[in-house]
Order: sequence, then structure tokens, then C-alpha cells
Amino acid sequence: MPTASEARLKYEAAQTSHAMGALTDSGDHTTFTSSNAYWSQRSGYSPEVLPNGIVNGGEVSIAVSGSNDVVDAAAALVNLNGVETSVAADTDLSITRPATAVSKVNSITINSSGAYAVVAGADGSTTAFSSTRGANGGPPYIPVDSVEVAQVRVISDTAAPITASEIYSLPGTHREESNYPAIDVVNYRYGKVTLADALPLAHTGDLPKRVYASYAVASMANVQKCVDFVPPGNSASVNSKQIYGQTIAATSVSLGQGSFKAYPEDGVTDGLVGLSGETLWFQFYPDRLKNPFHAVQGRLDVSRTFPADDQIELACTISAETIGTDHAS
Repeated sequence: MPTASEARLKYEAAQTSHAMGALTDSGDHTTFTSSNAYWSQRSGYSPEVLPNGIVNGGEVSIAVSGSNDVVDAAAALVNLNGVETSVAADTDLSITRPATAVSKVNSITINSSGAYAVVAGADGSTTAFSSTRGANGGPPYIPVDSVEVAQVRVISDTAAPITASEIYSLPGTHREESNYPAIDVVNYRYGKVTLADALPLAHTGDLPKRVYASYAVASMANVQKCVDFVPPGNSASVNSKQIYGQTIAATSVSLGQGSFKAYPEDGVTDGLVGLSGETLWFQFYPDRLKNPFHAVQGRLDVSRTFPADDQIELACTISAETIGTDHAS
């Protein structure tokens, strides 16, 4: 009969911080990954995710000067390549018109230097606009380290003031905002960030905007003396109601706490005691000599007992937001 007499329990004893850097597109333009797993949620070490895009401001409008072929752009706060950057307002940004009376799209951008810049698209073959990036009469690709703020669409080769109806700024189509699409899931186990929708391929090389993150990775240590590990797990309950001629029921599932007991040196200076109230990673190996293990992240709470005639005991609970995962190695 298998037992857990040779088991081992590890806990997140320390963290290794990783500076802000670009995550890697997994290929679906929705999930972006790091090269490190086990992101920490301990206070002071939780990840910061900064997708490129406008945080606030950055409205593009008709030029106050009234001059031909120019627009104004308001001051903006923007997530730019991992840094929250303040961008000064700019006026009379030059719009390029087509060589003949056909469609042309100009993208108003914030470049890697944190300044407004205009990127002109290719002339169309008719006055109809294309929605395809890089196509004739379509919006241009913008540099990978830039943020698109708005698009200006013109169909005349004759110099004239730009009108409000020629300025487009729909988030996700003409304008990149930092919180659009929103962050849907942060997978701390595998170091992944998933957005609510796929990002448009608006940048040079048919690439999406960049998503940056800084985070800390858990460093694990053994709980030296412990027993009776119970992982957080789901439990189901059924609520039934008698109606005429039959019974109807509904099932609900709740995630219960995990637990274990530990036997410290003094119950005061031990590492686990000092981490009570923190959200940490735990890894449980049913056999310390084999690879399979269970990993779970949750809040550790420690209750201490100091008996006169027995060992000091720590009753530890793990309150998780999601159920843990089993791994073969």
C-alpha cells in the first residue's frame, strides 16, 4: 500500500526579481509568455503588466491654427516599451495627401522617443479605403516600438484644413490603448498573460503591439518537519427543491482550503511563521526521490500551539484562488 512517508513539501521562501521586459507572443496574439514559471504573488513581488498603449489623453483634433494639412495632438500618458511615459502635446502635425484624388491614410503615432510622429500609408487606386495594413489606401504598418494614436483619412490631393470627419480613433482599430483589450488571465504557474481578445497585427512585420511585464520568480525551500498535507480541492454540493410532481436541483462547487502541520524550532523565528498572511507557492512531492509533484499557490495562514509536554506545532492553511496542478516532472 503506497504511503507518503517519504514525501517532501516545499514552500516559496524567497523571490528572484526580473526587470520589465517584453513577453513573447505565443502565436495567437492573445497569450504572451515569459521564459520563467512560478510568478510570485507575495506582497511587494506581484507582477506588473504594461501592454503598450495610451493610458489617458492623446486626443487628435483639427488644428487650432487652421492651417492646411495639419492636426493637433493632446498631451498623453502612455505605456511605452515597459515604461509609463508622459508625452507632451504637439500642434500642426503634417498630414501627407495622395498624389492624385485617391484614398490615403496617415497614422498618428507616439514613437520610441516619446514624441508624436506621423506615418503615411500608400496611395489607394480609388477613393475607397482599405482596412488591410500596408495595402494601397489602407493604414500603414507602424514601427514595433511605437503606439498608434489615431488615423487621418483623406481622398483629395488638394491642400485644405483637415476636418473632424477625417480623423478616426476607435480603440483597437485606429488607436492602441493600454487596457484594450483588457488583461483576462495572468497564469502565475506558467508565467503567461492572456488578453480578452487577439491583438491586431498593426506593426511592422505583421506583428501585434508589445506586452511588457516585470515579475518575481519563487525560490523554493523544504518545510523541514511537516506532515498531513492536504491540497486545496473542489467540493460539490446539491441544493434541491420540491415542486409539484418532481424535485429540481442545482449543483454548486466550492474550493476548500488546503492544510498541513509543521513542527518548528521555536515557533517565533521560523520562516513559515514570518510568512503567515502571504500568498506563496507550495510544491508537494509524494515521494521525495521521484519527480511527480502537486503545485498550488495560495495564502498561507499559521496558527501556533505551544504545549508544555509536546512539540510546538504550526497548523497551516492554504487559501487558494484556483485549484492546484499535478505534474509528472
